[in-house]
Amino acid sequence: MKIIFLIFCSFLSSVSPDPQSYNAIFSFGDSLADTGNFLLSGALAFPVIGKLPYGETFFKHATGRCSNGRLIVDFFAEAYGLPLLPPYLALKNGVKAENGVNFAIAGATAMAAEYFYSKNITILWTNISLTNQVGWFQEVKSNICATRKDCRVYFRKSLFIVGEIGGNDYNYPYFVGGSIKQLKALVPAVVETIIEATSVLIDEGAVELIVPGNLPIGCSALYLTLFGTTNKAAYDNNGCLKAYNAFSKYHNSQLKLSLEKLREEYPHAKIIYADYYGAAKRLFHAPKHHGFSNTLVACCGGGGPYNFNNSARCGHIGSKACLDSSKFANWDGIHLTEAAYHHIAKGLLNGPFTSPPLTFSPIKQI
Repeated sequence: MKIIFLIFCSFLSSVSPDPQSYNAIFSFGDSLADTGNFLLSGALAFPVIGKLPYGETFFKHATGRCSNGRLIVDFFAEAYGLPLLPPYLALKNGVKAENGVNFAIAGATAMAAEYFYSKNITILWTNISLTNQVGWFQEVKSNICATRKDCRVYFRKSLFIVGEIGGNDYNYPYFVGGSIKQLKALVPAVVETIIEATSVLIDEGAVELIVPGNLPIGCSALYLTLFGTTNKAAYDNNGCLKAYNAFSKYHNSQLKLSLEKLREEYPHAKIIYADYYGAAKRLFHAPKHHGFSNTLVACCGGGGPYNFNNSARCGHIGSKACLDSSKFANWDGIHLTEAAYHHIAKGLLNGPFTSPPLTFSPIKQI
């Protein structure tokens, strides 16, 4: 009887173990990851994200996300059985932070806002930079774990997602006439700022961090509209602007090189590069394979070849949203749709676009 009991217990432990997963996610970045901070900040630069059609697909109401539905970070939370991350600014309203916090805010730059103002670039949506977001984390940390030991135990199973960030450091100068040559000279400073922030987080106790690269901006409806040309040689076979995609790849290559050095400095930490470029580019390379009928034209906009019209942007008078956003990769000309973010998230969680792979496999299918 005792033998049977032992065998039965052994069987139970082998078929129903507690799944290994992350206990929390801490997210940093810009509008690709913001789940409400920009809206809660009361910023006036982009108020339309506070009303439909933003949020129409999944939430059925606007949440402050710059999309029609969920973002990459939302799919990560779902994959690991965690609640969707509360924005940092919601903590003031009594929202709990035990499963993580989202510090990302739309319009954020990696470098300090003062740098851009010193160059007479004054079109920033927000003055909050990546460094400010790390400061927010340091404030919250004291409420999550009381002692150094407690923090070490807690963060051992926490995932830090440091970005995407840096895209706006290039967007703002590009939009006021900066050249690719001028912007390439800015890349080392942007990458260095991302690396410094990642270092601070490791020093604060983070042991597993994802640092994403930039998306293929040459496939963005906004860039295609602003920098389009009659020169057919400027476009690749997918209709994207080659020079701007090459710029994104240059930023990503420099970031990967710097991450290699950071791994040598912090051998105890798992520092993962997330290839947002590769995960997204396949949607433009083979749209029908991924269920899209259109990847370059924005779902929501006010007309034009790519349905991006700066005087009638999504949510403004003169714009309208497409009937089936699941067939579109681009949401409003700047940001992607929930469907596109879903494909990217799956590529990161299950596919070849995180290097090295995440420690824990998803416990839920997304």
